[in-house]
Amino acid sequence: MTLTALIGRRLLIGVFILLVVSVLVFAGTEILPGDVATAILGQSATPELVALIRERLGLDDPVYLRYLHWLGGLVTGNLGTSLVNGADLGGEVGVRLFNTFFLALLTASVAVPLSIVLGLLSALKPNGALDRTISTVTLALISLPDFLTAIILVTLFAVTWKFFPAIVNIRSDDGITDIMHALVLPVATLVFAVLAHMVRMTRTVVLNVLTSPPIEMALLKGVPRWRILIVHALPNALAPIVNVIALNLAYLIAGIVVIETLFNVLGLGRFTVESVQNRDIPAVQVCAMIFCAVYVLLNLLADVISIIANPRLRHPK
Repeated sequence: MTLTALIGRRLLIGVFILLVVSVLVFAGTEILPGDVATAILGQSATPELVALIRERLGLDDPVYLRYLHWLGGLVTGNLGTSLVNGADLGGEVGVRLFNTFFLALLTASVAVPLSIVLGLLSALKPNGALDRTISTVTLALISLPDFLTAIILVTLFAVTWKFFPAIVNIRSDDGITDIMHALVLPVATLVFAVLAHMVRMTRTVVLNVLTSPPIEMALLKGVPRWRILIVHALPNALAPIVNVIALNLAYLIAGIVVIETLFNVLGLGRFTVESVQNRDIPAVQVCAMIFCAVYVLLNLLADVISIIANPRLRHPK
């Protein structure tokens, strides 16, 4: 199978997965207990008003028609309207999604290069003092849940030493310096949450590459170990490293809900929590689909990069 055919096959699989996810998301929100019309009007609403709202929202239509209408709206960019305030979800979700992506981008710009550097340093002298220190710290970070890490950072840097604010409060007239200062603690929490896995994977994969015969021959010929790591080992270990980075970046988008809620970040994760609390079903559906789509797309990107990084797939016989 050619490289183009392999990438095309992955794309088709990704589209199929998103279609299945859309069915599960719609079905999951449909089976929630309670009635949407009653939730909008309150428990004291008359049966006539409930019936009118159900007709206006199309809740009396068959399930498959409502699913097709909802899916068609997603494909065409019509995200629907909020049941809480009647506002268009496109504008609200767009602002919240930008804030979430900005927070995730800041985290990735710190976590990805730092994890690769620490992984290479750990693999430079296996079982040395630096390797044992990095392994111990990363193991401790894996054991800590992200909300506990956030509490520790807030206690130390916001309450005790008062270096950074405990709650993110960004105003429209704040400069980039003020924004960065406000986001230090949530970004640090997310970096600690994803750093350990990427460091340990980088170390493991690079060490496996270093045991291959060509690398051992280069070491015997006196090639500096740092040069072997950067020029030879790292490119050959790129595929599995990219996979673990993609999985952790997917966590940044889908698992950012707790951090945004703790630090009062007006992102998509907090918007999802608010929508669930208010029983805003269209908003919950849109947020769930965005999280799932980002997760699928990042995994798809990792697959494509892995295919491109494999010489046997780039140049099939």
